[in-house]
Amino acid sequence: MRRGVAVAVLFLAMAMGIAGLVGEVRSFTASAQQKPETVEVKIDNFSFGPAELTVAVGTTVTWTNRDDIPHTVVSTDKVFKSKVLDTDEKFSYTFTQAGSFPYFCSIHPKMTGKVVVK
Repeated sequence: MRRGVAVAVLFLAMAMGIAGLVGEVRSFTASAQQKPETVEVKIDNFSFGPAELTVAVGTTVTWTNRDDIPHTVVSTDKVFKSKVLDTDEKFSYTFTQAGSFPYFCSIHPKMTGKVVVK
């Protein structure tokens, strides 16, 4: 009988260890899925590339000016606004809510783009 109890206790301990490990893996997987994403937009040749972008809530978008002249990044609803960006300067904004966010360069208003957040 003692041997049977010892085997049962050992089996139970192993099962609990495996269950704990599975829980840790699930927790790790969930946190890895929740890792904020960063997406790049290049400003070059008087345009934003890509011009339209779809991202998840929590994503940070970084615009980098690759042109030889200054540009800005300004949302039409004033949710975000960069300073004047010289060559190789960057501006980042983290989108915390869903919606459509059109933007433009205030120096060159024909330069437009859009971020769609789902």
